[in-house]
Amino acid sequence: MLKKKNKSAWYIYIVKCADKTLYTGIAKDVPKRIEAHNKGKGAKYTASRGPVKLVYQEKTKNRSTATKREIKIKKLTRTEKLKLIKSRSKQKKIN
Repeated sequence: MLKKKNKSAWYIYIVKCADKTLYTGIAKDVPKRIEAHNKGKGAKYTASRGPVKLVYQEKTKNRSTATKREIKIKKLTRTEKLKLIKSRSKQKKIN
């Protein structure tokens, strides 16, 4: 039996820009969004700071949840964001 794709899933993502700054955003299709950032069409912030590299991704159930989480992440300091990125990469290695 095939699993249905969760069409309402949204993702929070963090990219590292070429100037080493971090940008946080939300998307339904992260690879497509990263591609847009790298073409200079993703966001004003990343347009002049490309190329970007995906460093963090987190799945949520809907846009509202993703937006609320994005706001929380954007309020973090750079050090706190780097800790979040590092903790997620450790979790992936364990799983």
